[in-house]
Amino acid sequence: MAERDPRNRTGRNRTGRSPLLRGLAAAVLAAGMLVASAGPGHGVGVPAPASGAQFTPLTAAVLTRPTPFVATDGRTHLSYELLTTSALSTRTPVRLDRVDVRDARTHRVIGSLRGRALAQAANPVGDPLPGADGYTPAPPAPTPTVIQGSQQWIIWLDLALERGRPAPKVLEHRLSGAVLAASGPSAFKETVQVTRTARAAPLNLRPPVRPGTWYSSESCCGNTHHRRGLAPINGRFDVPQRFAIDWYRVGRRGQTWEGDPARLTSYLSYRQPVVAAAGGRVVEVQDGLPDNTPPHAPPIPPIQDTVGNHVTLEVAPGRYLLYAHLHPGSLRVREGDRVAPGQVLGRIGNSGNSTTPHLHFQVMTTAAFFPTDSPPFTFRRFRVVGHVAPRIWDDNLGLQPTGVLPIRRSPYDGLHRAQYPLDREVLKF
Repeated sequence: MAERDPRNRTGRNRTGRSPLLRGLAAAVLAAGMLVASAGPGHGVGVPAPASGAQFTPLTAAVLTRPTPFVATDGRTHLSYELLTTSALSTRTPVRLDRVDVRDARTHRVIGSLRGRALAQAANPVGDPLPGADGYTPAPPAPTPTVIQGSQQWIIWLDLALERGRPAPKVLEHRLSGAVLAASGPSAFKETVQVTRTARAAPLNLRPPVRPGTWYSSESCCGNTHHRRGLAPINGRFDVPQRFAIDWYRVGRRGQTWEGDPARLTSYLSYRQPVVAAAGGRVVEVQDGLPDNTPPHAPPIPPIQDTVGNHVTLEVAPGRYLLYAHLHPGSLRVREGDRVAPGQVLGRIGNSGNSTTPHLHFQVMTTAAFFPTDSPPFTFRRFRVVGHVAPRIWDDNLGLQPTGVLPIRRSPYDGLHRAQYPLDREVLKF
């Protein structure tokens, strides 16, 4: 939508073009290229209104249909990505000052990024993500956020709505900033990527492990390798682990390992049973890959061995449960088997791209891990018993001075139903 000139009800001057439109058109012509319109991404958007056309220096697409889910903070969340591309020449950067996510019907802002928050939630596609290794502190992101001409950035959106407020049926994204042309900055505001949110509720599952105390590592939301793992597969981008959770068994003293962290048997998770979180059909099984020796990260395996020994269940149309990094020889099911909720599928190991024994669990939209999309899910019932402040995860768990997690009280301690565990919560199934 073009911004209106407050001096003129129609936003036009004598030439019939708004000052903003003339400024952007001049920047585009100076860059010597045409501007692409902002269209829906991957078929999950809805067409923008045909009226009020304007030059948009940035185009945008979403990588998934945003799906509302309730987390242990009691709030409704929307976590997805905006793939943003500069349509200007390499000589003309764009300063992005603000990203507003709005209800497309009321235009009410439901979430906003600007300043440091925007800088920490946006990065050029292909650039390494600062701090995403889980234990190296991220350096301060540069502000303002400047997107070079012809460059593509990804904006990681993690919105937590006000308690009791439902997610809008349709979202729109309002970008504002300035084109940094040689003649001087030219301010812009543009509405891009109008997209529907999912109406179907997330899968509400039973636990994927036996009763006990478990640490939910690398779950949504924040700068983790699951949440911000952008993967270019078969010619398009996916975030295949967006809502994946790594599960570690926790002992009575808060320990995840005891003894020598270089021994697999020191880890409490090792060879713990994994169980069907819903009834379904086994559609993929891989076995025979050896367990890695902890506590240092192994070489990155071939793409087909990324999730190691694993079981995939189809539990609903277009919904699959992945149980990854299982112990070789422990799998109890075969492709085509029907399984009941709670049935043992195998045991936790350290195969594939895994440093320390844990269960990688997630919902997928395809039977294969690559390519897939990662929708949210919830668990029927669990009790939060604490939170771990430092980022302790697969690659640095065995490098800690001891195996005892620094568990502290959580503001969300207590019983939860039909909710998604947030990152680094300790809970009891």
